[in-house]
Amino acid sequence: MNTGPAPGPDGVPDDLPAVAPQLRELRRRAGLTLEAAAARARLSPAHLSRLETGRRQPSLPLLLALARTYGTTVSELLGETPTVADPIVRAGGPGAREADGWTYWQAGGSGRGMQALRVHVPYTPGPAELVRVHPGEEWLHVLKGRLRLNLGEAEYLLEPGDSAHFDSLTPHRIGAASAAGAELLFIHTLLQSSLAGVCLGGGSTHR
Repeated sequence: MNTGPAPGPDGVPDDLPAVAPQLRELRRRAGLTLEAAAARARLSPAHLSRLETGRRQPSLPLLLALARTYGTTVSELLGETPTVADPIVRAGGPGAREADGWTYWQAGGSGRGMQALRVHVPYTPGPAELVRVHPGEEWLHVLKGRLRLNLGEAEYLLEPGDSAHFDSLTPHRIGAASAAGAELLFIHTLLQSSLAGVCLGGGSTHR
């Protein structure tokens, strides 16, 4: 038996928090007029005005459309307080993952504008075959072994303690130059992108 709150006439439970204050604030924060925001959400200005004044409650599909319009979440529209992410990543936390012979461990929190990883790069006798080109920036710091880094036409050999920071639009290849492989800390700025896995196996690449 369904004992949840009964839906109102627009398909939204009657006891959901009023979204009117959030809608007004988000529109003002976005610097949009009522007419411009309504056009983005494919609503009439009169309909959006009724939503902002609380004279009408949005349906669930409309909540999703409004969240996309303002670049936010349904939770924020409903005034819910997001859970604060734990800033600490403990040793022995998320397990290892493998892709294309690389092994990596999460070294930073999720839902951020960049991703931090600890990576084991396998040995390659020469320059890695796969050339990667994609938007963003990368930073790496060698912990163990020797790392071969090709940036454009230049090749660098990095020893433990060496770091590199470069624009990912520069064609680049990464491989270990020592037989046991190399271990490094790796940070990239692609967490929010569909290309998030491009540097560590998978994703779109160019040969």
